[in-house]
Amino acid sequence: MYDPILVQPMRDELTSLGIKELRTADDVDAAMAQDGTTLVVINSVCGCAAGAARPGIALSRRHPVQPDHTVTVFAGQDKEATERARTYFTNQPPSSPSIALMRDGELVHFIPRHFVEGRSPEMIAQALEFAFDEFCADRMPSKAE
Repeated sequence: MYDPILVQPMRDELTSLGIKELRTADDVDAAMAQDGTTLVVINSVCGCAAGAARPGIALSRRHPVQPDHTVTVFAGQDKEATERARTYFTNQPPSSPSIALMRDGELVHFIPRHFVEGRSPEMIAQALEFAFDEFCADRMPSKAE
């Protein structure tokens, strides 16, 4: 387990964006039971999380189409929550960092660590924005509503 004091700034990078942190398996189950789209970020201390994943997620938050819910668990810190979140990512091996887009409890898009490594934050953001456009756009309220 990593020192919580050292990990806190890495947590804050996501929570400062309005991303809800899940710390227990029950938190994860409640988040996955929500209707609509949910972006799940498996955060980690590795360099690719710091250099690409978290900055890419931050860039993607500027996109006009967004998931209904955005949550995060921290691998190596919140073991129970991370393990539970991974059970929802059908046919995906454990990967940290990783980013999953769920729709009504089903995995519809997944970005594993091997896609994050060596990619720029802009590339991560673009991949997320394409997924948001495909899976979240029809759930966004129109301007007439």
